[in-house]
Amino acid sequence: MNIFKHLVKKHFNILRVRNRFNAAAQVAQRSLYLQHQERIRNVVFSPLDQTGFRAFSQFEEDGLLLYIFAAIGMTHKTFVEIGSDDGINSNSANLALNFGWHGLFIDGNAKALERGRYFYNKYPHPWGAKPKFLQAMVQRENVNQLIADAGIKGEIGLLSIDIDGYDYWVWDALSVIQPQVVVIETQVAFGERDLVVPYDKNYIFPGKHPVYHGASPYAMVKLGEKKGYRLVGANDLGFNFIFVRNDLAQEALPEVDFKTVLTHPNLKTAFRSFEEVKDWAFEQPL
Repeated sequence: MNIFKHLVKKHFNILRVRNRFNAAAQVAQRSLYLQHQERIRNVVFSPLDQTGFRAFSQFEEDGLLLYIFAAIGMTHKTFVEIGSDDGINSNSANLALNFGWHGLFIDGNAKALERGRYFYNKYPHPWGAKPKFLQAMVQRENVNQLIADAGIKGEIGLLSIDIDGYDYWVWDALSVIQPQVVVIETQVAFGERDLVVPYDKNYIFPGKHPVYHGASPYAMVKLGEKKGYRLVGANDLGFNFIFVRNDLAQEALPEVDFKTVLTHPNLKTAFRSFEEVKDWAFEQPL
């Protein structure tokens, strides 16, 4: 890429990012949030899978979370995102930039976190606190201490975990925070089986095989049940499961069967890839 194309692309990306949290974007999202709330108050519920859109999230999680928090209420505007990369294209950025949330981005990539610090310093929310950035390799042994040391504990609004590996084991170990909503990556290649790859605190993706990591959708649902959460939906591709704590908005956000979110045509290829690791070691911890 020549320097002119590089500068044009950089300028275009900056403009596009600004448009995600300018005044018009904030008015549109807040208007939609209030519309969701009004409909929910009148017991007119929308199917969660029809509410998605992308502003900052990798897929359509921004819209799904907006509807979920319209049902719950934004009563605890704090997030923790584990495996955040730079925190810009993340599940928490829209809440931070358009709704004044604050919280903690954790990632092992120092350069990505530096990008995030630069971005949030350059475009601070007018009244919200800047997010914190922490470089760390999160493990089940240290996750509670890392979050507590950052000054976050107790009830929070959102926990997002996407570390391409032992997401299941980290959520299982977490006790220092009690999130209202959890977004966590599952290994859809395992299909409807009840399987978890054994914990290895030194695992780094892709490991021995790019499919051999994580927990199956069914195993993740069982973990959610153990911790007091129900599955309410997922992104269209089915791998980012969204859980809501059982004491919140049960009528507006009913539990769904995990099989109903594993319907995207692309998943057929993922299901077939399990054959390559089907005889490897797995656990059924619950």
